[in-house]
Amino acid sequence: MEYVLYWARAARRVEGNRALHRAARLANERGLPLLFYEELPCAAPYASDRFHTFALEGVPETARRLARLGIGYAFYLPRRRADPQSMVEPLAGRAAAVVTDDEPLSGEVPYECVDASCVVPAGLIPGRQYAAYALRPKIRKLLPRYLKPLPAPELERPFTGPPPAFHSTVTEENIAELVSGCEIDHSIRPCPGRRGGRAAAEQKLARFLERNLARYAGEKNDPAAHATSALSPYLAFGHLGALETALEVREYAAGHKLIADEFLEELIVRRELAYNFCRYTGDPRSLAALPDWARSTLAAHARDPRPNLYIWEEFARARTHDPLWNAAQKELLSTGTIHGYYRMYWGKKILEWSATPEEALATALDLNDRYALDGRSPNGYANVLWCFGLHDRPWPERAIFGTVRWMSYEGMRRKTNVEAYIREVEALP
Repeated sequence: MEYVLYWARAARRVEGNRALHRAARLANERGLPLLFYEELPCAAPYASDRFHTFALEGVPETARRLARLGIGYAFYLPRRRADPQSMVEPLAGRAAAVVTDDEPLSGEVPYECVDASCVVPAGLIPGRQYAAYALRPKIRKLLPRYLKPLPAPELERPFTGPPPAFHSTVTEENIAELVSGCEIDHSIRPCPGRRGGRAAAEQKLARFLERNLARYAGEKNDPAAHATSALSPYLAFGHLGALETALEVREYAAGHKLIADEFLEELIVRRELAYNFCRYTGDPRSLAALPDWARSTLAAHARDPRPNLYIWEEFARARTHDPLWNAAQKELLSTGTIHGYYRMYWGKKILEWSATPEEALATALDLNDRYALDGRSPNGYANVLWCFGLHDRPWPERAIFGTVRWMSYEGMRRKTNVEAYIREVEALP
């Protein structure tokens, strides 16, 4: 056996990575070097210039940080859909052990899986939790054990061999060329001003701490206030970890006499509720994943008249009668994200303006997965399904929604600066 292999699937980073720590420990125990393997399949659903660029922007920094630690790096970038989409099997055949991060959407693999996505490992929570109030005490009980910093991995034997023949060297200068040479959707362009990778994630986190943490609790729901962290794409791509983020936020808050409870609730409890949902749900992209009361009420009102009906193309091109909804969709098209509060409204209106709940869910998931940098993730699926009743409670009954929570344009105007948001979106490239 030549090495221990770490296969980075969800945690594409060096720091704050429990799975990489486990792989390093196994390598030291066996007196072997450690090889870090990462792949970016072109045949993956929704592969596009946007997602390939964001992922590739993290590769050069990953390579530099691994080299400083003496860890080998193998990066595989298949160019054609007909090419093999993974090289993990031949690499595993030469490995004494294989470790990968425990990712609930990636299927079962015959390797050791370590949760590097959640602060409290998702496997420690028994069964599906149907709301934050049920999960919160379980998380808080385990948090002191897991909310601890991870030191940098230390390897006793450095990796000195050459990279595999399939290895693709990625530099800041050749990313555009690599992306253009892949058989992916070239119509969905990268997001201006949204650079991927570890260094960009660290800059975003530092900016949030210095400028926004103090006002997060009071202003997070108003997009015009720009009080959120903007970290969701980096968490989704694994360039940043929830553990290290929580530790930095907690330390900064303590040092500056701030209260960070609201942010940590979102980062830990709400985010890990999404991971719990995907872990214990057969298909997190189906109405069948909703609680019984939500499925029943939507079915009972499925034939209610809709005030407006739109098809996928009209939604995708932001061609509805509602200027706020159109602005949210345009923000998604341009920047790859929608502010969290307006994404709720965005999803609710797709339900209200679609012929059936099934059609609405298919449209919302497709748009989110196709354009959102934080789509195709447990958080992405839970956020969309929330609009249909997931992790919520029954509300007063009304047409179309039944007892699923409703949101209105007038309500958004009362609570947020809708006009300022629309002006900002209109100015986007």
